[in-house]
Amino acid sequence: MFCIRYKIVVKDVLTRMGLHYSFVELGEADILETITPEQQEQFRTELLKFGLELMDDKKSVLIQKIKNVIIELVHYSEEPLIVNFSVNLSEKLKYDYTYLANLFSLVQGTTIEKFIIAHKIERVKELLVYNELNLTEIAYMMHYSSVAHLSTQFKKVTGLTPSHFKQLKKQRRTMLENIGDIPNYKPES
Repeated sequence: MFCIRYKIVVKDVLTRMGLHYSFVELGEADILETITPEQQEQFRTELLKFGLELMDDKKSVLIQKIKNVIIELVHYSEEPLIVNFSVNLSEKLKYDYTYLANLFSLVQGTTIEKFIIAHKIERVKELLVYNELNLTEIAYMMHYSSVAHLSTQFKKVTGLTPSHFKQLKKQRRTMLENIGDIPNYKPES
């Protein structure tokens, strides 16, 4: 969802500024004109109003591209995850994986692997809440070797088992449904 909003905001800002673009993707826009320093500063200011940041240093842009590839693969791909993120990142970004991994760790203070795991677990949480797939299907989709491997990693990251997480969500929904049943409860006007 964030990806779509980002694109809409950036396209709108560019259009209002009278700038033409060939494409806008998460973390990247190809502007057809040469922008003046004043236009670049105006663009930066407009993006900040929406909580977005203009990145113009090459390393920051590359870090954002790494994140974008991972987020796209984990959150927006309908296909089961690929086995080898390192090969995929290298092919998509046209850099040696060792360079990407070292740069990412240096700038982000964490490894690409930990970033991937965090996003995989967030995606698993979403899938558990949607309740459309069972744990075996989720494990396959997210490319875990087994349900046990998924459960172990899920617990390591969240402190909960997937089934306990799912149960907490059910309890929360049940509690929200019963709000009107509280004795002597009168909503404020």
